[in-house]
Amino acid sequence: MRDGARQRMDSVGGDDRGFDDRPDVLALFASLRDALPQLEALLDDCSGHWGYEDLVYRLYHQSFKVFGAQKQTLAVVDALQALAPTRPLNQDFMTIVRVGTGHVFERGHNQRWLEVTRPIIEAFLHARFFLEMAVLYGQVIDRPLTRLPSGWAAFLYLYNLR
Repeated sequence: MRDGARQRMDSVGGDDRGFDDRPDVLALFASLRDALPQLEALLDDCSGHWGYEDLVYRLYHQSFKVFGAQKQTLAVVDALQALAPTRPLNQDFMTIVRVGTGHVFERGHNQRWLEVTRPIIEAFLHARFFLEMAVLYGQVIDRPLTRLPSGWAAFLYLYNLR
């Protein structure tokens, strides 16, 4: 994964990239680097058989266990918010999270399965994406860049810094 990120960075900026020295970005990046071990562990949890593969499978299997994805989603959102506790997270992202969490399984959901469960998986996948980008770019860049790979740019959007 790191090599792919390095290749993407090279394709958008080469060696002449400038650095983003805005105080809010520097503070976020410092917090990201400090939290990297915990974020890596959380990403491992959200990437393994039970924390990723099985959750998506449960949507197609029409199993109430898909509702467990909400716990993962909220854990990721909490970890990402903790990187910049005074900054609101992106409004669109938080709408996706709100719509995809807070659900309790009811038998009637079986008749509206996709309507109820797709937002749960959608919220999980968006949260996991931002966690993956945090870990990836926390590992491969030494300072925030001004010429941005898409994943780093998306991460900045999460904190309304892009």
